[in-house]
Amino acid sequence: MPGNDHYVRQILKSLSPDEDRVCLVYEDTPTRAGELSAAVRSAAAGLRAQGVGAGDVVAVMTVNNTPATLILRYAAGLVGAVVVHVGTVNAVNPGDVLRVREQFDIVRSTRARVFAIDADNAERARELRDRFERPVLLVALGDLGPDVVDLSVLPPDAFDLADAAQGELAVVTYTSGSTGRPKGVCWSYEVRNDVLARMAAQAHRQTVLITAPLTHTAAFTSDNVLVAGGTVVLHHGFDARAVLRAVERHRVTRMMLSAPQVYALKDHPDVNSADLSSLRDLMYTGSPAAADRLAEAVKVFGPVLCQIYGNSECGQMCRLSGDDHTRPELLRTVGRPVDLVTLSIRDLQDDRELPPGEPGEVCVHTPLAMTGYWDDPEQTARTLRDGRLHTGDIGHLDEEGYLHLRGRIADVIKTNGIKVYPAAVEGALAAHPGVAQAAVFGVADADRLERIHAVVVARDGHHVTADDLRDHVATTLSPNQAPAVVTFRAELPVLGFGKPDRLRLRAEAEEAARVPSHNEWEMR
Repeated sequence: MPGNDHYVRQILKSLSPDEDRVCLVYEDTPTRAGELSAAVRSAAAGLRAQGVGAGDVVAVMTVNNTPATLILRYAAGLVGAVVVHVGTVNAVNPGDVLRVREQFDIVRSTRARVFAIDADNAERARELRDRFERPVLLVALGDLGPDVVDLSVLPPDAFDLADAAQGELAVVTYTSGSTGRPKGVCWSYEVRNDVLARMAAQAHRQTVLITAPLTHTAAFTSDNVLVAGGTVVLHHGFDARAVLRAVERHRVTRMMLSAPQVYALKDHPDVNSADLSSLRDLMYTGSPAAADRLAEAVKVFGPVLCQIYGNSECGQMCRLSGDDHTRPELLRTVGRPVDLVTLSIRDLQDDRELPPGEPGEVCVHTPLAMTGYWDDPEQTARTLRDGRLHTGDIGHLDEEGYLHLRGRIADVIKTNGIKVYPAAVEGALAAHPGVAQAAVFGVADADRLERIHAVVVARDGHHVTADDLRDHVATTLSPNQAPAVVTFRAELPVLGFGKPDRLRLRAEAEEAARVPSHNEWEMR
């Protein structure tokens, strides 16, 4: 490993050479490097004074994508605590806040000793605290009342960086997957230290716009940017007009969006007048992207698009570079494995490695993977086997080493005697000029036969019918893969970077199928 220096200490050391430079921008308000470092050290001193240390669990309950979210996480990290974000399990929408019951389940499961809060979450934190018989400490960056410890009181020099502590786990990220049950993805100090050392060694300064919640991988992106001497621009969520304005105003060089967000940015009326000359990397991830829409985006943004294939359990696995986007045949792939990742396709029955062209489960080996799922040894054992992380995705490698995804193992639809991969049907639907987004899943009918359902968001200004889309899929793929039921909606529910929540859509379709009425689910 490049080194095992504490990851937060690495970040704070990177801030010290030029304390007057702007390292963080929130709502167009800048935070200078010296200010951020001082706030983190003061808060860490406050936590230590309260006896918080290695192995204690600190639940962060703040408005997403504010400086407080980063400061409280870094302060907890400096004293060796485990940080658990309990704001949301949605990796793309900061405004999708968990309900009280869901937050209670997380803090109870993790046995959180401390709630790190802000003014907007004080009332809810007190409500949660009062549900526990054990004592729970409330802390904040400011005076929120006599029952909340103010972590901004002690001077920064009350915490010596040489005293930074670390336990085994650094961060637990709760994410909602295909099962619908939130999973706590555990990240060790060892891995976080290693990643930050690698990023610091690159010393590649960037100005990065973040619209996804700091409760998930966007937080790690912030770490990477700050340790390399860059600047983080925080937005509360994705708004195409605000994003274009931010790129121009702050000279943003990199941002990470979902594929549907790239489409929205491309289609925005201000895109042609905005100054995007600073942008070097327009990265997108999440749901499968439509090759035709990507080709259109390349024409608008130039050779800056970069597709990332990854997951919450190990981060990036594959990358489709800007140069790759100039080859139309590659736009249907998710790229090739990145450094430190060894990728293989495994047979679903006997786990043997499959040759190029044969579909199987995508498995990876990387030193930068999670340690497991919080308090779930069975799921951990299913996911981490023989030194490999089993993704649950189905795909195949081609002769050049590019990965082609077909969908999730759990999502495969068996109909008319064949296996239908939802991702393939979604890709065909997304290629239709009248479709903005699509989600495909299987629903069993009264005879227990699976039928293909599609939920579609039409593009603005386009009129498209269910029959149009069925004919399009039948021609593009095959009649057996055409959806039997097509529903139109204004938007899709999502889990992460544009990933459609098929579990929710399937449940709604099953409920509607039990109601004998001529409603929107019966658009034949």
